[in-house]
Order: sequence, then structure tokens, then C-alpha cells
Amino acid sequence: MSESSHSLAPPGASMAEVHAGNRERLAAALRAHLTAAGRPLSGIVLLQGGEEQTRYCTDHVPLFRQESYFAYLFGVREPGFYGAVDIASGQSILFAPRLSSDDAIWNGKSKKLPHFKDMYKVDSALHVDELAQVLRCEFSEHGHGEPLLFLLHGRNTDSGNYSRPASFEGMDKFDTDLTTLHPILTECRVTKSDMELALIQHANDVSSEAHVEVMRRIKPGMTENQLESIFRFHASMHEGCRRCAYTCICATGQNSSILHYGQNDGAVNDEYNFYAFDITCSYPTNGKFTRDQAVVYNAALKAHNDVISHMRPGVKWIGMHKLAERRILESLEKEDIIHGDIDDMMDRRLGAVFMPHGLGHLLGIDAHDPGGYPEGLERPEEPGLRSLRTTRELKEGMVITVEPGCYFIDALLRQARNDPICSEFFNWEKIQMYRSFGGVRIESNVYVTAQGCTNLTNCPQEICEIEAVMAGAAWHSRDSCSTATITENGLPKS
Repeated sequence: MSESSHSLAPPGASMAEVHAGNRERLAAALRAHLTAAGRPLSGIVLLQGGEEQTRYCTDHVPLFRQESYFAYLFGVREPGFYGAVDIASGQSILFAPRLSSDDAIWNGKSKKLPHFKDMYKVDSALHVDELAQVLRCEFSEHGHGEPLLFLLHGRNTDSGNYSRPASFEGMDKFDTDLTTLHPILTECRVTKSDMELALIQHANDVSSEAHVEVMRRIKPGMTENQLESIFRFHASMHEGCRRCAYTCICATGQNSSILHYGQNDGAVNDEYNFYAFDITCSYPTNGKFTRDQAVVYNAALKAHNDVISHMRPGVKWIGMHKLAERRILESLEKEDIIHGDIDDMMDRRLGAVFMPHGLGHLLGIDAHDPGGYPEGLERPEEPGLRSLRTTRELKEGMVITVEPGCYFIDALLRQARNDPICSEFFNWEKIQMYRSFGGVRIESNVYVTAQGCTNLTNCPQEICEIEAVMAGAAWHSRDSCSTATITENGLPKS
């Protein structure tokens, strides 16, 4: 694994500078696109931020989280905003909701427009009810005619949901473009600037420390929600990461074979200044791996490490997924859990029985960042491969998760046993021993560099590291692992 050639932005850099840089990247990309298409270098990008929502029909308002594309460009933490960027000049305007006098009674003193201008480093800040007039007067072509509005409308290939284009009173008098902005803005989010990378690195550091804290404090008999609470407390109390990027997964036993388990009743994920991290650690509650646990764990770890060692620009992600599958099958074959020719198993897609999910996903403002399937890139249909969140070639500047897993899922094992050809590859007596095992996933956040990649995550991953940390040893890096207590194939001595 190569070290990054990029220098990270200083931790004290203004958060607003990150989003101002994102706006500059977008404006430059749009100008390049319009020039190539022979279109005028004019028009306004207009985005509508998120709105506060009550919980169903009640008056309870959950903690607000900004719409991700709006957060990427403007970093605004409050609801009810619009944002505009002039393509030609790069000039930016925020439009804030005009709050009533009663709002100060319930929510405290209202912030004035100069506050938003300075806070978010935009060229000007006005009220939402001035939006139509400002767009018409400030950006009209040569003093007459409304400008073309580039609105955000497109499909998120992870969720299948569509982004909501901006809407405001009087918009019917403007010409709008609903097709240009989404793919270009999404592609801007695929590669990260140095300042974005610094935020993601900080988030990874926080999560890594919180995972280590859970390792140290876990004991047999503790509940899953207690483990989640330890993680959340450490991340929020010590490092200011209040919000989870998505539902925590603190799964034990057979629950660990449920890929998106979240009852916690599971990998716990936070975000920092909107930027997410996504780390998964697996370890025994009593601090010592049994041999069976080590077999499955090392299968996932071998896949994890080999994928990272092969990552570099130009490598196809689908090839990395198949490499992970192959390493898991090889590890299980060595233990006679399965038997036969590995190439034949790959052809029959047996890897998907043990790893039905995709190898990883793009990471940034969202835990599952968009851009995995740009136009022209089709999702595979085969088992396992159809769960890939991207099949792109890796590009310098991407941040992507590497999260192979080895699971024993009853529903998939039953299907394999009922298939007369696939069934022959399995040692069903050995499989029965693992039916209640659940599964193991190991997940790191990896930055693609010009020469290779850098693992941004710093959690104990080798068995000797995990056992040492759980016994109270200090954790700083992975260079202190002693091989005295493990055998040549990485398994604990009996």
C-alpha cells in the first residue's frame, strides 16, 4: 500500500472553505461542459436545501440534517435555504428563510443575513422571498430576460430515489434545465479535494478511537445497545461527532449475519461536518478468538488486505470484488469447509453464498456517496455482483470502503444445498458447525492515490492486535504485532 502524495489541509481550515472549493469545482466543470457542447457560458445553478420534518403527525421534530448536495456546495446547517451559483462568474448567493418575530421566543435570537454571508463564505445573503426578483434583476441576460436555471434532478443509483429540483413561487417564468446539473455535480463528488480528505481523515480517526474504546469495554453479557452507547458517547463527547451517518450496526452472534442489522441492537458510523466515515470491526466478546472464529475472521482479513494491496487508479472495482471472493473461498477450502476447484466455484458464483453484498462503496458527504453508476455503466446481474454499489475503474482522489465479509446465512445455504451442482462443493458436516456463527466483516475507508492507495482507518485488525487491545494494551499502529502466539497460517495455537 502506497502512502498518499497529497498533503492534507490543516485541521484548522475553515469548514466554509471546503464548500467554497466545491462550488468552484462545480462552476469550472459546468463551464467545461457547456464549452464542449457549444452552449453559452451562462445560467444559474439553483439548489433547494432540506426542510424540517415532523415525525409523522406529531409535533416532534427530529434532529435536522441538510440535503447532501446542498451540504456539499454550501455547508448550511439550517433548514429552509436556497443557494445559487452563477456559472460564468462563480458568484454565490444564499437565500435564508425570513423568520417571524415569534421564532426568537422558541428558538432563540434570529441570525441576521450578514451572519450567513460570513459563516458560509458566499458573496451575498438575502431572503427566500426575494429569490425570484434577485435572479431576474441580478442575472438577467444583458438586462432583459430571465436567466436559465440549472436544477438538480436525477436518480441516485444506490437508493433508486430521485433528487428534488428546486421550486419557488414564480419559477414558471424562468427557463429551466433538468438534465445537465445532476451528472456533473455527482461526478464532482466522486473525487475528493485535500480539504475534504482532511475531514474524512478526522472522521476516521474519531471512529477508529471509538471502536478501540468499545473493544476495551465489551464484556460477555452486555447488550448490543450498550455497545452502541459506548461508541456514540466516545465520538460525541471527545471528538464532536454527534450524528451517525446511518443506523448503527452493533450485531452479536447470529445477528452478525444480517447485513443491515440495526435493532441494537451494529459497524457504527458517524459524520463530521457532513462528511461520513464507515468502519466495521469484528471481535470476540471475551477478548480471545476460538479457532473456528479465527478461521472465518482470517478469511475476511485476507480478502481485505489483498484488495487494498492491489488498489490503484485504473483498476476495475468488479475485479477487486472477485479477488475478495476468491480469497475467501481459498481460505474456506483450506479448512475443508468447501472443496473442489476454486475456478469452478467462481464460475458458479459460490462467492456470493458467503459474501452476498458488494465489496464497498464510495464515501464522502454520504456514507453511500453517489456516482457509483454514471450513465453508460450498467449494474451486473449475477449473484453478489448485482449488489455492487459501483463497478467503476478507480480514480485518484476517490475514497471508497473495502469491506469484505464471510457469512453463514441460512437462507443462502439452503439455496446452495438445493442446487445439485453447487451442493457438491460444500462439506455439509463442517457447514453445520458454522450455521450459528453469524459472520465477520472487516471494513476500512481507503483513499486512492496516484501510486496506489492509503488506508485512512486505524483500527486493530490482526488477531494478535485485537486480543492485545482487548486485554488493555495501548493502540497506536499496526507495527507491534508479535507472531509468537499464532501459527503460520494466522490461526491461534490450540
